[in-house]
Amino acid sequence: MSSPLLRGPRWADVRVHRSALRTGLGLVVLAAALTGLLRWANHAYPEPTGPCTSDGSCETFLGFSSARALLYEFLKDYSLGMLLIPVLIGAFVAGPVVAREMESGTHKLAWTQSVSPVRWLTSKLTVFAVTSVAGGLALMAVFWAGRSGIGAVWDLNWADRGVYESIGPVLVAYCLFAVMVGALAGLLVRRTLVALAAGGLVTGLVLLVMGNVRWHLFPVKTLSGPASGTSTGYTMHDVPVDSLIIDMGVHNAAGERFVDRQCSPDQMAHFPCPSDTKVTGWYADIHPHSHFWYVQFIETGIILVLATAAAYAAFLVLRRRAA
Repeated sequence: MSSPLLRGPRWADVRVHRSALRTGLGLVVLAAALTGLLRWANHAYPEPTGPCTSDGSCETFLGFSSARALLYEFLKDYSLGMLLIPVLIGAFVAGPVVAREMESGTHKLAWTQSVSPVRWLTSKLTVFAVTSVAGGLALMAVFWAGRSGIGAVWDLNWADRGVYESIGPVLVAYCLFAVMVGALAGLLVRRTLVALAAGGLVTGLVLLVMGNVRWHLFPVKTLSGPASGTSTGYTMHDVPVDSLIIDMGVHNAAGERFVDRQCSPDQMAHFPCPSDTKVTGWYADIHPHSHFWYVQFIETGIILVLATAAAYAAFLVLRRRAA
């Protein structure tokens, strides 16, 4: 007996695409199993792996210096792989879910079986929005579990691409956006392979663009101080070690900013430098860790607005197709 939530066209969508949904579930299970195994190895085989011999060779753990090093490498690749999740969702919804039915004409059969075009599309958006968000949350939970309590590491910083998306609500927004964009692409193109490429490409482009502009969505915090008289002209003792540095350098008495070493006498011809290059202080424009949630919520809001716009456009296109 089917669930009350999976009746009519929703049940049909789940049945038709059950292989893909099972593959997604298997991906979550595999990710959880690998993460759990590496977490256990990290606890059971703490670094160093073993003693080094007189010739300088040391024991390794599966080719890595330690189980912790392997866990770090896995989590780094895992976080980058999370960026592909919305791209795959957008491509799948655009091609196999929507465009294939439009191309083969099976959507007309559904529309003649007491299923209106609006209900037909609403069913697809509901099923794949729910499953995509659930899968994204599960993969995020696995990453959180793998990353927690293993200490700081430079390539798993909160601001890094992949890690940033994997530990905040923005990934959920991207999953929803991918579903809506995929549906719109499928309705517009109506050719499976072309729609598949279009849905994945548009989702990937939005991920790329937002990744490049997100740290400009919230004002930076500027730190400054007097020059220390060291060989580099300045030191920045007050910059938190876990901050994201947007810009840094030195300034002269007039407050003009420049890069100290690039404005040395032998380099001034190659860089725009002020006439007075005497260093009087240093500056750093940063995003401290406390800015993480501000940027996450701003970006999440932007992506949800885009997702809503894509869904609205999809229903407009459907109305014209059905007319």
